[in-house]
Amino acid sequence: MAKAYWVATYRSVSNPEALAAYAALSGPAIVAAGGRILARGIPAHLYEGGLQQRTVVIEFDSVEQARAAHDSPAYQEALAALGGGAERDIRIVEGV
Repeated sequence: MAKAYWVATYRSVSNPEALAAYAALSGPAIVAAGGRILARGIPAHLYEGGLQQRTVVIEFDSVEQARAAHDSPAYQEALAALGGGAERDIRIVEGV
């Protein structure tokens, strides 16, 4: 079974306090659901029209596990804390 990667990019942050509340809840929720945070932060270097956006990469054992983590009550609580405090793009990509 292929691993899965949850990739999140932050287009904008309008409420840093809401983002901090989200971060305090989301990390433990993701780890409890089997996620392993591999990278997070601003890109070290950009190529080919890349955007200077905060990026987070989380590894899961499967797409199903990644989806279950996102849909879990604990992660949904984190999303509620974030509210409209950030505009993000989240994708789950199957590994090769």
